[in-house]
Amino acid sequence: MLALASLSGVADAEWARAGAAHADLAVLGGVAIDDESRDAARALVDRGRDEFLPNDPLAFVERQLSALDDAPIRAGMNVRSTTVEPIRDAAACCADHDAVLEINAHCRQDELRAVGCGETLLRDTARLERYVAAASETGATVSVKVRTEVSGVDLPETACRLGEAGADLLHVDAMDSEPLVADVAAATDAAVLANNGVRDRATAWEYLAYGADGVSVGRPSDDPAVLRRVARAVDDWERRRTGGEGALG
Repeated sequence: MLALASLSGVADAEWARAGAAHADLAVLGGVAIDDESRDAARALVDRGRDEFLPNDPLAFVERQLSALDDAPIRAGMNVRSTTVEPIRDAAACCADHDAVLEINAHCRQDELRAVGCGETLLRDTARLERYVAAASETGATVSVKVRTEVSGVDLPETACRLGEAGADLLHVDAMDSEPLVADVAAATDAAVLANNGVRDRATAWEYLAYGADGVSVGRPSDDPAVLRRVARAVDDWERRRTGGEGALG
């Protein structure tokens, strides 16, 4: 599997359609969906970051997913929230569109951490489990975007608990700890999507060799040349895995 990873303020339906020829999944967002996370997003905008800040975030999620109902790529939506009910509401919207609801336990900006969003959730696993369970109850496919190298967090143990809570996918930003992907993959029955520095065959195959079920492309996700290289690498890996080495070019 090849995914396009969310980029705040950039990853919208138009962006997803532009990459649809190469990828299987496009995760839009991230979108702040409750008052506290929206206040944090406004503070990020004030210091020059791009953020999605529509007047009605759930209506925005609905519009963006509706715009991709006929697209040749599955949609997902990365969301931030300090409370569980908006997660449930966004997940129900995703379920209606056969889209993936991705809970953001990844962002490390001070403004988001201060209100309990992003990587703060990795240190509050019980709350993150509640988010996952609430989203899963709607029938949505549930992903959690996580990162390695968060002090005090045993990521494989967290991955195990999230899988048991109902997560279907763990989207792992490997940072500079690529081998940890193998430990996460071994710890959970959820699928693992690996992210960070995926640009070509070598970088994609490294993660796939560690046991990831797929990879995602972040910042260069609007570069067709990068997407073509990675898509070919993922396809070649799958043929190699299933015994079709002779088909590799």
